[in-house]
Amino acid sequence: MIDSNSWTSVHPELVLLVASCLIAMIDLGVTSARRTVTYVLTLLTLGFVAFTTANAALDGDTIYGFGRMVVADPMGNWLKCFSTIAMMVCLVYGRPYAGDRDMLRGGEMFTLAMFALMGIFIMISGSNFLVLYLGLELLTLSSYALVALRRDHTVSTEAAMKYFVLGAMASGFLLYGLSMLYGATGSLDIEQVFKAVGTGRINHQVLVFGLVFIVSGLAFKLGAAPFHMWIPDVYQGAPTAVTLMIGSAPELAAFAMTMRLLVEGLIPLAIDWQKMLIVLAVCSLAIGNLAAIAQSNLKRMLAYSTIGQMGFVVLGLAVGVVNGNTENGANAYSAAMFYIVTYVLTTLGSFGIILLLAREGFESEEITDLAGLNQRSPLYAAIMSICLFSLAGIPPMVGFYAKLTVLQALVASGQGLYVGLAIYAVIMSLIAAFYYLRVVKVMYFDEPLTATTVAAPTDVRVVLSINGALVLVLGIVPGGLLTLCMDAIVKTLGT
Repeated sequence: MIDSNSWTSVHPELVLLVASCLIAMIDLGVTSARRTVTYVLTLLTLGFVAFTTANAALDGDTIYGFGRMVVADPMGNWLKCFSTIAMMVCLVYGRPYAGDRDMLRGGEMFTLAMFALMGIFIMISGSNFLVLYLGLELLTLSSYALVALRRDHTVSTEAAMKYFVLGAMASGFLLYGLSMLYGATGSLDIEQVFKAVGTGRINHQVLVFGLVFIVSGLAFKLGAAPFHMWIPDVYQGAPTAVTLMIGSAPELAAFAMTMRLLVEGLIPLAIDWQKMLIVLAVCSLAIGNLAAIAQSNLKRMLAYSTIGQMGFVVLGLAVGVVNGNTENGANAYSAAMFYIVTYVLTTLGSFGIILLLAREGFESEEITDLAGLNQRSPLYAAIMSICLFSLAGIPPMVGFYAKLTVLQALVASGQGLYVGLAIYAVIMSLIAAFYYLRVVKVMYFDEPLTATTVAAPTDVRVVLSINGALVLVLGIVPGGLLTLCMDAIVKTLGT
């Protein structure tokens, strides 16, 4: 018999499932080209889900359900809340763009977005290998369909095929690694795997072999080099509204999945997987930032920027255990969580400007398309500059403090290797500043290619202004969000 805790633990997922089905049926009777009814119902649903998950996170309780296959804890609830808000913002920014390109002929965009979010929720809640994998597949299958939503657009179709092939390969890596762990430990439950590995009786070589495949699959989902091949092509080829969906909320799910598998389940093997993460971080920082310099396409540049940014997240995850001591864990993992949340916030703003500048028949994807933006719209040029400064780690933007927290965690370890990695990360950030500042220079000092003024619907203008303000304000007063991340990590790992 399923107890009440089980239903409570999956309450947000149930709301999303029921609402997705109802909205899909209601949409059959919607005749508006912009799908106004579907859009409003979707935002209301997501707003309710965000409120309930935030409320559950504030309670600070950890609830297991369905035989401990799923868990609702503070870290998971906050990540669900942030993912939901991110998806709401994606739909607000992307609706005008999608409407101009005939992507709203049906309500598929809204329904698929909600199913993708449900996959994200299941990934975040999973306390069992099968549940994690089911959430991952629900997210990725929805994402493949979203990328190919412009059926008559060759580039989008090609991007969807690349994403599908490489995504299937990465899922196979992850599934094979999980099967190796299941064969070695005899359990699919993350808590039981932790106990089995902690006994030290299992063949270490078998565990490490499975671990290699698991880390490879996770690196693909995070977008860390050398498993980054899909990111530039998919970011550039997908419709920009879909690129924003892929580059925001799913990153939070990938972080949660990494925490569940490596930290909660395989922390006794930290000495092995931390070495792998260090290699991923070093490669990501170098490949992402150096390759971004050569890009003229703005979406492709931001794709390589994502790879470099993930290098910092991986560094935070790689310094939680020092010489078998987990004292630095809360500091390191909360820094990584703070970084990924603020990165998603900044990404929403930067791609929001690209979506805003795109017009029917014009994508605004090249860096030169932003020429003279300050003369055409000082507000939107300022928001884009704030986001780029944040990605570059320039104070007082929130990106500076996010990088600082990760660097502090590295230095606090007291190990020469991690201090060296901190210095390396700073050098790579200095290199990255070049291509971010180049875009700012184009916006403020180049002559505009067109005299067209930038117009935006009221909802887009309001949300975009709040988005830009948060990037600045959270950099000036980051304490609240950082404390929230610290409390969530401490309470989650404490259970």
